[in-house]
Amino acid sequence: MTTTDRAADAAGTGAAGADRLPPEFFTDPEPGGTHAANTRLRTSGCPVHAINYPPGGDAYVVADYATALEGFSDPRLSKQVENAPAWFRDLLEDSSPVLIRNMITADAPEHTRLRRLVSRAFVPRRMALLRPRIQEITDELIDALPESGEVDLMEFAFSLPMRVICEFLGVPIEDRPDLHAWGYWLSGAPFADEESNAELKRASDSIERYLVDLLDERRRTGLGEDLVSILLRAADEEDVFTNDELVSTLVLLIIAGHKTTANLIGNGMQALFAHPDQLELLRAKPELAESAVEEFLRFEPPVYRGTLRVATEDMELAGCPIPKEGFVHILMDSANRDPEAFEDPDRLDITRGPNRHLAFGQGAHFCVGAPLSRVEGQVAFPTLLRRLPGLTLAVPHDSLDWVFDNSTSRGLKKLPVRYDARLAAGEGDH
Repeated sequence: MTTTDRAADAAGTGAAGADRLPPEFFTDPEPGGTHAANTRLRTSGCPVHAINYPPGGDAYVVADYATALEGFSDPRLSKQVENAPAWFRDLLEDSSPVLIRNMITADAPEHTRLRRLVSRAFVPRRMALLRPRIQEITDELIDALPESGEVDLMEFAFSLPMRVICEFLGVPIEDRPDLHAWGYWLSGAPFADEESNAELKRASDSIERYLVDLLDERRRTGLGEDLVSILLRAADEEDVFTNDELVSTLVLLIIAGHKTTANLIGNGMQALFAHPDQLELLRAKPELAESAVEEFLRFEPPVYRGTLRVATEDMELAGCPIPKEGFVHILMDSANRDPEAFEDPDRLDITRGPNRHLAFGQGAHFCVGAPLSRVEGQVAFPTLLRRLPGLTLAVPHDSLDWVFDNSTSRGLKKLPVRYDARLAAGEGDH
């Protein structure tokens, strides 16, 4: 039975099928918006709801903060692809094998081993040392903008983290378009149709060949201080990592290293445009950038749901039965607006504290790249507001087109803005 056949079968049989949220819940939000839908899920009895996603599988969404925390730490919810239903496992192994050999698809002790490979590279101290170069790249990108007028700010939002991760990895910047294109397909794996999965397989094979060649070249020419060299040095010292695991880990870092931060910048700027008082506050007090970034992550998280989790046994979450091999999707965007966890959660407050949002997950699988993303945001927001006076949204706010693709990310297709002038890098400093 194909994935499409399973979807039709599940949607048309029994009360459970009729009660399940459709796949479009993830990809085509209703006119009221995703936050309105999430509010209904949190307040309609049990915060755990059945959904037909992946199509034809037993799957559930978790909408409230307390159950989300429970789900993140419950050892019965596995990240290993081997614990998924055979049809889903086969689909991933056939279309994107390069994705399933890293820490995001592993449980302890394998997860502990694989995470150790990269954790030393992403410590906050090392990220802080990158801040001056991130500032330089930010200013270079702004220097390339017109002196005034209208631009799509999402081009800046994607360019900044891609340039940063390319430099961090030590890969040529001219390879950025290919990495971006391959990352687009890989971030949505697997798809429900054969044509998309065929394109996904081509992207998977292409990026694997590229990274194998990169690793070979780095071994041949000598190791430096870039991330590829750091990973190779760690792998050689500990002799417990395969080349396939190195390649898969690099793929994960490339995808997470630019798409998440791009959405953080885009989502955060649109939130400021929708709340002019907060925009003016951040413009007047750029020292609030750190707490502002945390509030943007809570208010409009760049990743709206958790990655693959599968029940290893029959279990319950918030009193809802979850069968063995059932998929569990933790809705971070919904948990981040739970009034049981946050005071006045639908209000943007860049001074909010404490702010225990779940935008980067929680527990053992907390996003390893979070320190880098945070530094990029802390540089980007005040620099944009300082150097582009009069920065404002160029279209009606309700005309912005949100992208809910097959991946777990949520961002904008475009963010048209206009500004009055482009100040030099040293102008407008407080």
